Amino acid sequence: MSLILGIESSCDETAAALVTSDRHILAQRVAGQESAHRPFGGVVPEIAARAHVEILPALIADVLAEARIALAGVDAIAATAGPGLIGGVMVGLMTGKGLALAANKPLIAVNHLEGHALSPMLTDPNLAFPYLLLLVSGGHCQLLFVEGVGRYRRLATTIDDAAGEAFDKSAKLLGLGFPGGPAVEKAAKDGDSEAVPLPRPLTGTAEPHFSFAGLKSAVLRAHDSGHYSVPDIAASFQRAVVDCLLDRTKRALTHAAGATALVVAGGVAANQAVRGALQALADAHDLPFVAPPLWLCTDNAAMIAWAGALRYEAGMVDGLDAAARARWPLDPAAEKARGAGVKA
Repeated sequence: MSLILGIESSCDETAAALVTSDRHILAQRVAGQESAHRPFGGVVPEIAARAHVEILPALIADVLAEARIALAGVDAIAATAGPGLIGGVMVGLMTGKGLALAANKPLIAVNHLEGHALSPMLTDPNLAFPYLLLLVSGGHCQLLFVEGVGRYRRLATTIDDAAGEAFDKSAKLLGLGFPGGPAVEKAAKDGDSEAVPLPRPLTGTAEPHFSFAGLKSAVLRAHDSGHYSVPDIAASFQRAVVDCLLDRTKRALTHAAGATALVVAGGVAANQAVRGALQALADAHDLPFVAPPLWLCTDNAAMIAWAGALRYEAGMVDGLDAAARARWPLDPAAEKARGAGVKA
């Protein structure tokens, strides 16, 4: 059994955790920055990076103290090395490098997306490779065939906005505040999901990918028309996103022969409408449906430590020259998606 200290700082959550390779979370902390970013309606990279610098050392000390573990007692340091806001990524990775050097411990540079991809295994010991994963968050929307640790085949990606980004920006357009995902979900409970005619980009097409930019623009037009209430727009928007996710995931299932389960991860996986629809899709295909608990969907260090534990057990460690990356695809060999550019 190995014990890993995980560090996460890729966006606006500062986090640290101690996790064992047999799925025990000894301690974890997550410090959000919502109040600092709320006046701007979204995450400001410079503010986020400065907050990580201020918060992270005490957070790590708290985690070690709670678990009554000295730094010398961990087997490795796992830190997010990308993708994400490069300033924040650099803070966490450099902290991890410093601790690894000081304690003479191996460093594991973790892909943040791999943290999400493997996170369902942390709380579900029955989940086995390979599985079809819908990774849906603020910065990414992908369908991946997860074949093993470090082995990912990308089946689809977004050619413009991610679903979580569309939630956040639609919330801002509707005056619902930040963070946008939970705000839209809350408003949608009082709305009619069929009240506003909104598009479902790329659904029903042979192209495997996602697109949400046009849907976001349609929300703006619906709001500016003055013909619809905010709850109705929110409910109709949420329904459109769910329809897009379902359509693309259903298509991907035909290219994921041998999948043991349908899995969802990432911040948008906390949305109950998304979960319910994917559960029904999995049931229709006679597959288990696996979703992490809500606290594990949003950015956290437990998933980074867990990914680090799996990589450490497999002998996948990194040197202190590991680079911080703003972009880091899980499947570098995947064919570029039309129009997606660096998001591919």
